[in-house]
Amino acid sequence: MSAFHDAFESCAFSDEKMAKVNLFESSRMFCDVYGLEPGQVQKAHVHDDNDKIYCVMSGTCQVTIGDEERLLRTGQVAVAAAGVVHGLENIGSERTTLVVVMAPHPSFDG
Repeated sequence: MSAFHDAFESCAFSDEKMAKVNLFESSRMFCDVYGLEPGQVQKAHVHDDNDKIYCVMSGTCQVTIGDEERLLRTGQVAVAAAGVVHGLENIGSERTTLVVVMAPHPSFDG
């Protein structure tokens, strides 16, 4: 797997649901690109043992971290610590692209 990626070229979109494309994955972490059409959501959920970072690359989205909701724009970042409920929704009228990092990787034993 290459050490260099273009997140915009890697991004995908789906009319049915938020699209995820993996950029990098190891036993320690993963990095995905999310593509959300207007109105699409990632339902609020929690990872008991994993931290997650959302970085908005283009567009806007409403991000929920715990009890707080914020509208994030291009270049803004939200961090959900392990055990904190988080989710997002593209409430805008244009596509939204995010780079998402989670560590430790939830599918590997550490």
